[in-house]
Amino acid sequence: MFNFNKEIKLEDLGEGVSRKMMAYSENIMSVEVYFEEGAIGALHSHPHEQVTYVVSGKFEFTIGDETKIVSAGDALYKEPNIVHGCTCLEKGMLLDNFTPMRKDFVE
Repeated sequence: MFNFNKEIKLEDLGEGVSRKMMAYSENIMSVEVYFEEGAIGALHSHPHEQVTYVVSGKFEFTIGDETKIVSAGDALYKEPNIVHGCTCLEKGMLLDNFTPMRKDFVE
């Protein structure tokens, strides 16, 4: 029921990207994703709905065939199976929320 950030392991994904699985159930998952300036979230797709909230930093995001720059306080919606990715323009953190949860993140 309670997940304390200081007790959650930071997972290094390499190339300037790391993440913490904050909380999840079968139906929903919340993940903090940390980016160093210049780090890339490679273009990909998945069958989950995703909402991303930009906690800090500045990012160039591509969702489908549209690319825009977003910064702290902005949010993005990614429908299932849409190709998306980002480049970090200024060091920052994203809060990704998925439904259903990403089983591939915990296996």
